Amino acid sequence: MSNNIYLNMRKSIILIPVLLLCFSFILQSIHAQSQAPPEWAVCAACHTIGKGKLIGPDLKGVTERRDKAWLYSFIRSSQTMIQNGDPIAVQLFEEYNKIPMPDNNFSDEQIDGILAYIENYDESAAAVMEQPTETPSEDEATYEEAAPGLKGHVKYGPGNTQPTFIIFLILIFVAIIDLVFTKIIKARFIHIIIILVSVFVVAEITYVEAKALGRQEGYSPDQPVWFSHKVHAGQNKIDCLYCHSSATESKSAGIPSVGVCMNCHNVVKNGKKTGTEEIAKVIEAWNSGQPIEWVRVHNLPDHVWFSHAQHVNAGKRECQECHGPVETMDRIVQVESLGMGWCINCHRKSEVQFEENDFYKEYVHFHEEMKAGKRSRVTVDDIGGNNCQTCHY
Repeated sequence: MSNNIYLNMRKSIILIPVLLLCFSFILQSIHAQSQAPPEWAVCAACHTIGKGKLIGPDLKGVTERRDKAWLYSFIRSSQTMIQNGDPIAVQLFEEYNKIPMPDNNFSDEQIDGILAYIENYDESAAAVMEQPTETPSEDEATYEEAAPGLKGHVKYGPGNTQPTFIIFLILIFVAIIDLVFTKIIKARFIHIIIILVSVFVVAEITYVEAKALGRQEGYSPDQPVWFSHKVHAGQNKIDCLYCHSSATESKSAGIPSVGVCMNCHNVVKNGKKTGTEEIAKVIEAWNSGQPIEWVRVHNLPDHVWFSHAQHVNAGKRECQECHGPVETMDRIVQVESLGMGWCINCHRKSEVQFEENDFYKEYVHFHEEMKAGKRSRVTVDDIGGNNCQTCHY
């Protein structure tokens, strides 16, 4: 009896390296399928490798241009470096229209993975994988010239973890089947190790994907008409509320009708970047009576209640605080996460403008405390802005 146990244990111990090799093969296969580490999806929203500038600089050769310690700090919090006066960080911020790069809570290993991917990036292999199946139409080609490198939806999120998730689910299933029925592997501790490791990986993927659900930082979809906020809001100084007129009175900021566009384009029928082609689409929509089906960029989950009127009218917030410097963007991109933590932090630090603001006149006790010098400021958090029911009913 003892000899059988001993032989079974020897067989099981021999199987451990084999299982580890299988795990290694699986992970390498997944890596070969996805190529880029999951964290690269965050970077890809604003950067390319060897394809020119996007929202941010081309990252080809960045590990040669910048010190590794500097890259660690910049990737984690570029705004902190800018505030501390780092000359390179400030120069990049100014050069790329002062669009803030979001902070990233990446570990050293995750950043190393991103940098290794950039260093070893194979443009020829990527070109084969990204080769379009159809020749773009003339409209799409014009759009690409107007906004180089940004054609199509920008990728965002934690990455393609579906293959990993499925493989480890299969491992759990196979381990349980062998433990209960087939019993090919005699030592139960091996089944337990496989199950525990697989459950941990599945739980980690579930957590990461659930956390990213509804987040689309860096999102910049194609639009039916190429519209430049830089030209309209920047160069021509058109006020945001001229097009988004309901922002002060409604939950939604509103999308301008074709009629609003035609107030100008009834006369202005040419443009420096897209000539008459894109403006002609607006005129055609006006003549046909068909609305332009714009694609919404900034989206919140259905269980979140948000009012533009509350923020723009009562709160006196500027559009750029949530949407970034839109007056510098040829193509709108979501620059903030719009996650709950981001909103809560804003409510904690944002001071309510009580002066000459009738909306807050009923907060008598706060007014009295401020007049008496007992209070220097009132934040959104102080007036209930962080209560769960405020945004989630």
